[in-house]
Amino acid sequence: MKPAVKHLFDQIAEDYDVQRKQLIPCFDEFYGMALDLMESSLDSPRILDLGAGTGLLSGMLLQKYPKAQLTLVDISEKMLEGARRRLKDNTHVQYIVGDYSKHNFTSSYDMVISSLSIHHLNHADKKNVFCTVHKLLESGGLFINADQVQGRTVATDAYYRQRWLESIHRSGLSAEAISASIERRKADINAPLEDQLVWLEEAGFSMVDCMYKYLDFAVFYAQK
Repeated sequence: MKPAVKHLFDQIAEDYDVQRKQLIPCFDEFYGMALDLMESSLDSPRILDLGAGTGLLSGMLLQKYPKAQLTLVDISEKMLEGARRRLKDNTHVQYIVGDYSKHNFTSSYDMVISSLSIHHLNHADKKNVFCTVHKLLESGGLFINADQVQGRTVATDAYYRQRWLESIHRSGLSAEAISASIERRKADINAPLEDQLVWLEEAGFSMVDCMYKYLDFAVFYAQK
């Protein structure tokens, strides 16, 4: 992951949670579907959160599985500071500051989750991460990735952007926050939905699908 991405998220760490709902037009459905798909028969599943940021998704998941053993990884120490504050009452959470696309993981997991992070990687690194996730998962384990996708055509992408800009200008965000969010999206490297489904299958996952999509926001489901 590029150092520029780390810098961008270091800058907004304190405001990230406050702005997230305003920046994602489909926030409730997007995260709601991701959370709904995170199913485990275990009382204390081992879960890895890639690009965990301030722990928003992990925090939601802990309400569903209070005894889950979580490992949060993020390249931004400042973002993880927010996660530590959010999850301060939880004693079975580990934090790793680093680039998950290069990190040498030594544990296995029952579930790997991610939200709005993997799209920052170049496509080769996305493929490698999908392969790594498959190796890290126990048999039957799940990979749930709520992320951004590229449109099938230039016109489609333009339409996605138009709808997003209209939404954030209606959201109540300040002009400064809107400008900063537009600048951050310049670091996005979205990949087509269909390509990512193929990459997940190539990584070895037996069941792969997109379970939710709203414009360029999509929730991927993959089972080992």
